[in-house]
Amino acid sequence: MRADAVRGHLDGLLLAVLESGPLHGYAIITAVQRRSGGALALRTGTIYPALNRLERLGFLRSTWQSIGERRRRCYELTDSGRRGLDTERSAWDEFTSAIGSVLNPGRAT
Repeated sequence: MRADAVRGHLDGLLLAVLESGPLHGYAIITAVQRRSGGALALRTGTIYPALNRLERLGFLRSTWQSIGERRRRCYELTDSGRRGLDTERSAWDEFTSAIGSVLNPGRAT
């Protein structure tokens, strides 16, 4: 899948995989890839700036956790993040409905 295919939807993807609980960066990348059936392979250079931005906006909070000798920053949704995810889902539904109406005008959406 083209890298620009997720442009505009990255926040929703990140918020959605964090809905079930805190994850560190690599686990977020893995969750997106697994949930998309391998179609979406995000890069660390893409997600970390987005995670930092979402944290500055108050949608996420992060904590450092030690796993063995390794320290990892784990991210989790805040209440604002849950509301943001609801907004992202509504926007996605509207977007896919509008695109579907154009691409498949004869089908009910």
